[in-house]
Amino acid sequence: MKKTNAARILDGLKIKYELREYEVDESDLGAKNVAEKVGMPIDQVFKTLVARGDKTGILMACIPGSGELNLKALAAASGNKKVEMVHLKEVQPLTGYIRGGVSPVGTKKPYPVYIDESCMNFGQISVSAGMRGLQMIIDPQDLVKAVSAVIVPGLSTVPV
Repeated sequence: MKKTNAARILDGLKIKYELREYEVDESDLGAKNVAEKVGMPIDQVFKTLVARGDKTGILMACIPGSGELNLKALAAASGNKKVEMVHLKEVQPLTGYIRGGVSPVGTKKPYPVYIDESCMNFGQISVSAGMRGLQMIIDPQDLVKAVSAVIVPGLSTVPV
């Protein structure tokens, strides 16, 4: 299994994690599919989204796989009036990662990271290790420490 930049960074910080490899289904990069393949409940599999604030610029949000990003909560937490998702074509140039493989750890430039507070309900969560088909299983407190993340209540809304 190839070590990603995200894994090397965690190694350097002496943070424990587990890598889980899975078969990538290009037709379904959704969190539900990833959760099934890594054997974890969807609410423990966090997706990393890239957004742009009107005042602060690029930022990242980690929310449970079943949720949708609450842009108002992200704007309030990040000191922006308005936040919008970046266009898909911008994700790789900004982060160095492709869709379905965006990790909050090891981006091209360090961006502020905001994580939904529900991550603290679990001893371990899963986030992308920086490539499709590879997830990092990590203690959420260690992830927060690794990326200096801000815990945000209500960052994720569950679709009705």
